[in-house]
Amino acid sequence: MKSIKEIYRIGNGPSSSHTMGPRRAAEIFSERNPSATRYEVTLYGSLAATGKGHLTDLAILDVLSRIAPTEIIWKPEVVPSFHTNGMDFKAFNAMGNELAAWRVYSVGGGALSDGTTSGGEWQPADLYPLTRMTDIIHWCSQTGKSYWEYVNEYDESDVWDYLATVWDVMKEAVHNGLENEGVLPGPLHLRRKAASYYYRSSGSKPNLQSRGLIFAYALAVSEENAGGGRIVTAPTCGSCGVLPAVLYHLSKTREFSDTRILRALATAGLVGNIVKENASISGAEVGCQGEVGVACAMAAAAANQLFGGSTTQIEYAAEMGLEHHLGMTCDPVCGMVQIPCIERNAYAAARALDINIYSTFSDGRHRVSFDHVVEVMKQTGHDLPSVYKETSEGGLAKVVIDD
Repeated sequence: MKSIKEIYRIGNGPSSSHTMGPRRAAEIFSERNPSATRYEVTLYGSLAATGKGHLTDLAILDVLSRIAPTEIIWKPEVVPSFHTNGMDFKAFNAMGNELAAWRVYSVGGGALSDGTTSGGEWQPADLYPLTRMTDIIHWCSQTGKSYWEYVNEYDESDVWDYLATVWDVMKEAVHNGLENEGVLPGPLHLRRKAASYYYRSSGSKPNLQSRGLIFAYALAVSEENAGGGRIVTAPTCGSCGVLPAVLYHLSKTREFSDTRILRALATAGLVGNIVKENASISGAEVGCQGEVGVACAMAAAAANQLFGGSTTQIEYAAEMGLEHHLGMTCDPVCGMVQIPCIERNAYAAARALDINIYSTFSDGRHRVSFDHVVEVMKQTGHDLPSVYKETSEGGLAKVVIDD
């Protein structure tokens, strides 16, 4: 299991797997083949099906076309066996001869894989000896330490500086999202709502005000992402509004210090990392349960830690966050990270706070472990038909377009 820095990638939306990943792949391929006079990129499966809505072609062209003319080929009907988000990069010389070819996969959260267990030579090394929550809880019990201390023990030495930057970017995304108004790009002509939710909540009673603010903060970040703004994957672009909304809201209302917020970020990152290691955070592979579901689990665990939860209560919070999103489809209308993605972020953020309360009232003991839910989520994702996994061929995407 790699550094939690891999869960928190800083970049521009709207999609980690369809925008960040392909862009990173293009950068790697261009660095390997800077003398090419022409590039050709073939997109497969879900990456091709919703790539235009996610600006996949623009992300790739922004890198490669600066060097040489680049052709994008779309093949949504071809689904690679390793992962649906497959890409073939080819470089040619002036004579038309092929210089290099590379098959790579965008596996979620901006991460790439070459289809092998190692993931690729450009990938960072594994750092964590334990990759299941049950084993980590046992480590915590034996050492008397908590989840964030497990991160501190095994992650890279600069992880806290990186998390400080992550927190700054998250806060900036909230601020920008509350300030920016108007219509989001794309054919849906969807208006931003964050600012109106924020101002309407100010005139509400305290309990409604709290709920209105958490909605506003999640909408702010998710709308920034949909508009191509700068955000942090948590664990993906499509679910980037959940964790920042919860942490920002608690930092404002409960005055938690930045030190405690960073520790909560570490725990949340560990939760996301466990899912990424043992299942998937890719909507194209397991549906939205792997994005918003995991984000809710991360946020619920972070909130519970901030309120002094035990290791078992924190695990229970994470388990509920994921369990109650099992089976959630990924069916973005027009292939854009707008409907239903933005609203899902807002609702999942509110649910994470409710889960924190539920877990706090418990003693942390429960029948279904987080590891069991991760296993079920992976199998459920594999059982979902492809039309419900980011292809925009079914569900809400089809109903809205056909209406």
